[in-house]
Parts: sequence; structure tokens; C-alpha cells
Amino acid sequence: MNIHFFKYQGAGNDFILIDNRDLSFKYTDNNAVLQLCNRRFGIGADGLMLLQNHADYDFEMLYFNSDGNLGSMCGNGGRCIVAFAKHLGVIDQETDFLAVDGPHYAKISEEGNWVDLQMIDIDTINKDGDAYVLNTGSPHYVAEMQNLKDYDVYQNGKAIRNNETYKKEGINVNFVEDKGDYLFVRTFERGVEDETYACGTGVTAVALSMAQHNHQIGHIETPIKVLGGDLKIQFDYDGKQFTNVFLCGPAEQVFEGEISI
Repeated sequence: MNIHFFKYQGAGNDFILIDNRDLSFKYTDNNAVLQLCNRRFGIGADGLMLLQNHADYDFEMLYFNSDGNLGSMCGNGGRCIVAFAKHLGVIDQETDFLAVDGPHYAKISEEGNWVDLQMIDIDTINKDGDAYVLNTGSPHYVAEMQNLKDYDVYQNGKAIRNNETYKKEGINVNFVEDKGDYLFVRTFERGVEDETYACGTGVTAVALSMAQHNHQIGHIETPIKVLGGDLKIQFDYDGKQFTNVFLCGPAEQVFEGEISI
């Protein structure tokens, strides 16, 4: 069958998006998703998303990792699907949509290329040695690092993701270097099983962890640089709970086309 698709990227995190409101794309075949996401034999992407109708929300987001399996929440993917929904005329400048971790509110710029996505509230951050472990819609491990630009994120991230503690369920591994006026973050993602240019739930986890680490309280805005560009996390923290958490950044259409699968 022929599939009409769109390619979007958010700070270098790239996705295939399909308008599946007519349910023509049958996503029970993991191999189809795997083929489409393959960078040599398909379109190439960190993941694939379906935009579908939902009776109680503007739309529903279904996210698949590039390994073909249904994934947990993807923050940059969420921002990209909001831009896609605006492109399709499903929404204007605000939306409430449903993802795997529940409902999300988002607002998008008039130009349609900058999205502020509300993430879930967080009240639990655990420790694993000096690292922080939390779930921001997907599970994350956060470790502070020096000289991060030269660090072997692939090998070290892969080792943590596959250690005895995390191998069964998997975890996304984030390394962060505090540069003073911003945080520099690199992430090894489960499901992709490689370093990606950005991870939205990952930078969210990093910003919250570092706020707790640095004993910050109140309304906090954290600029973050990733390999694919700039993002910003803003939230409120009262010392016990993180609320009004927003992942803010670019979401841009790269191209559209058709492919036979």
C-alpha cells in the first residue's frame, strides 16, 4: 500500500507523521514501522507517529519507537504532532490531545513552528548513586558530567540502559553538564538504542533533577542546549512537587511524500 507521510523535526529529533484519522494505516505490523524508520532502506526517523481522532480530545497521538514497538511519551514528538495538527487544520493555536501518558495541553506560535507542550506533574525523583531517576512520561536516568562534548555517550549510555537494574524495562540515559547560563544535555534513548540529537522527556527530566540538585524553588526557566539546537523547560517547584511543566522549542516540517510498503 502507498502511505502519504510527513517528516518533522524538533531540535534534531526527527519523526515520520501520518494522518491516520481514517485508520488506513494498520499499525499492528511492527515491521512496517521498522522499515519506514530505517535510515538506509526507508524514510529514516527516530520514531513514527499517528494522528488519530478521539471523541474527547482534539486528536490522539500514537508514538512508535524506531524499533517498531509502541513507545512511551515522546516530548519532542508531542511538539511535532501539535505542529502537524495545525498544518492539517485540526487545531489553531491551542490544543488538548491524548497521548499514552494521558492528556496534554499545548500552544503553538502563529507561524506554526514553535510549540510549548505541557508535560505531566512530577512528585517523585529517586536516586541511583549520584544519578537521578524519574519518569516524565518516559523513564529517565540523569547523571551530571564534565567535558560532555568529548564523552562517549553511546557506549556509556548503552551500558547503563542494559545493566541489571534497567535492562528488562529499559531506561533513557541523560548526561548533563552545567554551563552556568544553560544546561548541555546528551541522551542515549531506549527504543532507538543510540544517541539522539534531542530528547524532550529527557531534557525535562534533566531540568527537574538539576532544580532539585541545586535546591531551586519557585518558578524556574531552564535553557537547554542539545546536539540538535535549543530547548527551554519552565515549571513551578515548591520543594515537593513540580507543576506547570512545559517543554518549549521548535517543531518544523522537513518534507512530505509517498512511500510504498
